[in-house]
Formats: sequence, C-alpha cells, structure tokens
Amino acid sequence: MHVPDDDDWLTDRRRAIGEHIRTTRTHRNMTREALHLAAGVSRWSLQEIEAGRGNPQLDTLLRIAAVLDVPLADLVR
Repeated sequence: MHVPDDDDWLTDRRRAIGEHIRTTRTHRNMTREALHLAAGVSRWSLQEIEAGRGNPQLDTLLRIAAVLDVPLADLVR
C-alpha cells in the first residue's frame, strides 16, 4: 500500500473510526456518559474521538471496544 503524501487520509480515517464508535454506541442504546464511565475514558476524550479529532491511544480504543463488546477491528475498519 502506498501512503499518500498528505495527511488528509488520516483525518478521514479518524472521522470514520469516531462514526463507527458513535453508531455502535447508539445501536446499543448507550449514552456517551455511560460509555465514558464504563471505559474509564474522560468525557472530553470520548467526545473528541467520536468527532474524529485527536489521536486516541490504542489502550483507549481497546477499552471502548471492550465496553461496546465488539472487536477493535470492527471499530477501525
């Protein structure tokens, strides 16, 4: 795979990951508040991740995936 010269693709991927998290959370009738508390992630961090901003750590994404009961691959696909 060739990595593009600019980083626009990273922004697009972060947005897609955030959308997958938000969609999965809402399909499970879970509030953002419930997810951030259960995952041990700050409210602000979860908000930023769902908005596709920032650069979440792998541990954070793993915690979110565990609480949502989905493989990490499903969230980052």
